[in-house]
Formats: sequence, C-alpha cells, structure tokens
Amino acid sequence: MNLTCNNSKNSSNIRWFILADILLGTFMATLDSSIVNVALPTISTQLNVTLSIVQWIVVSYLLAIASLLPIFGRLADMWGRSKVYSIGFLVFTLGSVLCGLCNAIGMLVGMRVLQAVGASMMMATNQAIIVSSFPVSERGRALGLLGTFVALGSLTGPALGGFLVSWVGWRYIFYVNVPIGIIGYLLAKIVLPADKDKKEVSFDYKGSILFTMSLIGILFAVNDGNVFGWSSPIILGSLFLGVILLAVFTLVELRMENPLINFSIYRNRVFMLGNFSAFLNFAATFANAILMPFYLQNVLHYSGFRVGLMMAFLPICMAITAPLSGYGSDKFGPIWFATGGLLFNTLGYLFLLSVTTHSTFWGIIPSLILVGVGTGMFQPPNNSFVMSSVSKDQIGIVNGLNALIRNLGMIMGASLSVLILERLQATILSGIANPTQIQMDSSFVEAFHIVMAFLAGISVCAAIISFSRKNYISLKDGLQE
Repeated sequence: MNLTCNNSKNSSNIRWFILADILLGTFMATLDSSIVNVALPTISTQLNVTLSIVQWIVVSYLLAIASLLPIFGRLADMWGRSKVYSIGFLVFTLGSVLCGLCNAIGMLVGMRVLQAVGASMMMATNQAIIVSSFPVSERGRALGLLGTFVALGSLTGPALGGFLVSWVGWRYIFYVNVPIGIIGYLLAKIVLPADKDKKEVSFDYKGSILFTMSLIGILFAVNDGNVFGWSSPIILGSLFLGVILLAVFTLVELRMENPLINFSIYRNRVFMLGNFSAFLNFAATFANAILMPFYLQNVLHYSGFRVGLMMAFLPICMAITAPLSGYGSDKFGPIWFATGGLLFNTLGYLFLLSVTTHSTFWGIIPSLILVGVGTGMFQPPNNSFVMSSVSKDQIGIVNGLNALIRNLGMIMGASLSVLILERLQATILSGIANPTQIQMDSSFVEAFHIVMAFLAGISVCAAIISFSRKNYISLKDGLQE
C-alpha cells in the first residue's frame, strides 16, 4: 500500500514521513560502515585470520557500493525509485542476518557484498526520492537532515560497536540492523509514492559489466597500493586493466542508445561543478579524518578512547550545522552556504599548521570544529543545487553518480594522504640512520603540516569551483517542483 497525493505532490505530513524512512535507511547504511571497524580485531581472532585478510570485510563493502551506485541509479529510473529503495531495505536486512551467521571469512566477505548491494540500492535513490517529494523551498532543509543522519550514523557506529562486541559478541553488530531494516521496509511500503516516472528502455548490461570491472581494478590498486607495494605486479596490473576497461567503457557508452551513464549530463555545468567541488571536499575531509588519529595516538600518545572523543567533535558539529545550512540555503540561496562551508574547512586545515609534538587539547579541537561546521554547511546546499539542476528522468542516475563521487573522494583521500605522508616522512628521515622517537615524531609533524597545507589548497580550489556556479543560479531547467 502506498499513500500518495495528487499532482505528484505529497502533502506536508506524508512527505515528512517519506523523509523519516529515508533517514532511517541512511542511518542504518552509515552505521554499518563505521560499526564494523571496531570489531575487526575480535573477528580476526575468532575466525583465525590475519588483519590483512580481515580488512576485506570493510574493503569489499566499499568497493561493491562504489561499483554498483550508477547501476542502481540507472535501474531506479527504469524500475522506479521507490521500488529499488524498498528492495534495498530487504536485501540489506537479509545480508545482515547472513553476516551474523557466518563462521568463515570467505562467507562473511561474500555476505558483506550482499549487504553492499542493498546499501547501494538505498544510497542510489535516497536523494532522488527526497528531491521528487519536496518543493524547491524545502529541499535544502530535507537534505540538511539527511546530512545530520549521515553524521549520526558515523558517530554512533564506533560506540555502539564497541558496546555490542564487549557485551554480546561481534555477530550482533550485524543483527542490530534487522529490526531497523524490517521497520524501514514496512514504512517504505506504506508511505513511499507510487513510481510514475519509469522509463521503458533496455538496460546497458555491457556498460554495467565494463564499469564495474574497471572501477574494481582502479579502486583495488588505489586502496591496496600500500599493502602490496605500488610497484608490485598485482597493483600495476590491476591499475592498468582498470584504466583500459574504463576507456573501453567510455567508447561503448558514447555509441549506446540508452547508456548506463549519459555523458551529455556533464554538459550541465551546475551538475559538473557541483560534483567536482564535492569530490575535492570529500577527498580532503576524509584525508584529514584518516591522518588525525595517527597524529593524536602516535605523536601525542593519547588513548584510543580519548582520540574517539576528540574525533567525535567533527560529526557532532556537522550534525548540528547541516540542517541549519539546509534551511538557510532554502531562504537565501545555496551558493554562499556551500562556498562558505568550504572556506571554513580551509581555515580548519590551516589551523593544523600550528600543531607541534606537544600540542594541547585546545590547540587541536578548533580545527575539528571548523571542519565539522564547514562540511555541514557545504553538503546540503550543494546536494540540493546539483539534484535540482536536472530533469525528472535523470535524477535516479544523478543520485547514483552523486553517491559514487562521494565514495571515490573518500577512497582517494584516504589512500593518497597516507601514501603522501609516509613518503614525506621517509624523505625527511632519509639522512638519519637510526632515528630516535623524538625525531620520528618531529618528522611526522613536519610531513603532517605539508599534507594539511595541501588539503587547504584543495579546499580553496573547491570553494572557487563552488562559487563559480553563481552565474548558473537559475534552476529553471531542473526540478523546480
């Protein structure tokens, strides 16, 4: 049963129930991305596997999501967004049950991929459903709440995961999704609007296979370059194969009548500039989030608990700022909020140029607050602007591409930042035969400063790109209603 309204507009009450279901699915998928990390040592011990193998529980999930997002974005345009989203709830819940029942690492990795299928179905449609359910005047507010629940999922995951692993066992980090998934699916069947904009076109199987294989090859190389060595045959071969398949995919898509990704969408400057600035923002913020704990633990020698509390400032500030930014962008326009958020991020990275081997709590926290506020300011108006710049028959694939850009930015930022910092630190210590701990700490801070300056430069570039959209502020060709 679906509760729908006339003229494709949902009543005020119904559209907020729709948003509630989207927020529930988003929270569940985001929670699962962060809750698993704290259980990896326990799973490694109980399943008797090394940490290099157990990491595939996380890597397989991220790779599968990144590869499948455009595919399900396209299928959502063909089958209907509500249908794909609802099925995603079921698949994710089933995958969670099966993950909890696994007794072998191979099975667990396989079931994580099944979870990723469900998560990608929801992630590829959540923003599209919001945009099609809310008028322009309320989209920023709705997308701001979406950003808040992304932050809450990230924030809740480690704490809840630690509690469950300690008190009832690692399997319950997966079982906790089951009641959420059942409630979310039932609510989706009741409140999500009937799909009316389905496109009767053939699916691009050839393009889907080429895209998936190319992305897996490239992301495997980027993600595991530090593990196998960047000059190892497996990394070079994976990267070469991924690039070749991506080139073939592009040629195939240009000749397809109904391609998986219609490259003409990149002629839309609002879409292109919005995605480019988002990619740079996610790469920088995730790089900072990856490197900061190393500085806090290895240089300042903070406990894991203290590091977790300090890092929580970022998602907390994001959760508070995102809905306010969304509301403000609805009233005053998205450009100033999106660009201002990126400038806040820049200040946060520049603030870290002052840290030393003896920095205090108050010498670090302002940077986390600035980046949390900046990220919360940027995401809702940018998402609203991008999603509102396309026609109704494109929002499914655009939703998938938005989520893909976000994941690619995070993967690239995490992998390349660690690589760059390690290389810089090795160069600084190259003339020292047996460096002392003090020299190791000092070299880390020096390399950390260089990386933070680089992230500040990236954030400035993202701000310039974001602000350049002011000439395309009119959304007359997009989803005005």
